[in-house]
Amino acid sequence: MLVLVVGPSGSGKDTLLECARHALADDPRYRFVRRVITRPADAGGEAHEAVTPKEFATRDFALQWQAHGLSYGIPAAMVDDIRRGHVVVANVSRTVIADAALWFPARVIEVTAPADVLAARLTSRSAP
Repeated sequence: MLVLVVGPSGSGKDTLLECARHALADDPRYRFVRRVITRPADAGGEAHEAVTPKEFATRDFALQWQAHGLSYGIPAAMVDDIRRGHVVVANVSRTVIADAALWFPARVIEVTAPADVLAARLTSRSAP
């Protein structure tokens, strides 16, 4: 199955995913996908695979989308993990939920926070 974790920037998705990854580290049933993003590795936020737009265009993705002027992708290799019976967990955009559900047995976890908390978190990210 594919577990899609969605929610607005600043809602705490990366923190929750990191906690789950740590808690399930010894359980071979779970795979946590590292996203491929066309932003520098040192840009902050989640640990992702940084690629150029040109390199992104050559890669094979199970799911991909555009947001905030960047390209995001979930590597196609996760399909093999699902076929082997693993639970694959991925941080994705809400815009790919319908496509994912067409191709994979999927569940959605929506993470959110009050508007003032989201605003404070996003403001703190852009502070020097």
